[in-house]
Amino acid sequence: HEAPITGDETLLRRLIGILLDNAIRYGRSGGTVDVAVTAFPDVVRLEVLDDGIGIAPEERERVAERFFRGARARAHRSDGSGLGLAIASWIVQQHHGALSIEPGANDQGTMVRVTIPAARPAA
Repeated sequence: HEAPITGDETLLRRLIGILLDNAIRYGRSGGTVDVAVTAFPDVVRLEVLDDGIGIAPEERERVAERFFRGARARAHRSDGSGLGLAIASWIVQQHHGALSIEPGANDQGTMVRVTIPAARPAA
């Protein structure tokens, strides 16, 4: 099934790249990254789920702030600037969408969910 949206191709590619890079970077060695795209009548939803280190509940609201890196992320990898999710959030906002970050199944890993308005059918 198609899931059409209207947007800036370069920014949307960057958004997907950031989400996949984070899922791989903070995922478990030899783990999995699941990606799902679902079309609804009004929105398209993209979900990226990893089975990695997760994000502490008290840090979930802050991870989209520029230069913020959670304690688990700093302990897991010393590289990174804390800009990826801030840029991803900005891209989603430019497309009139929403980005949410939730724990993965059984509180393992991270689920990033993006919703963007679906493209209107041509008249």
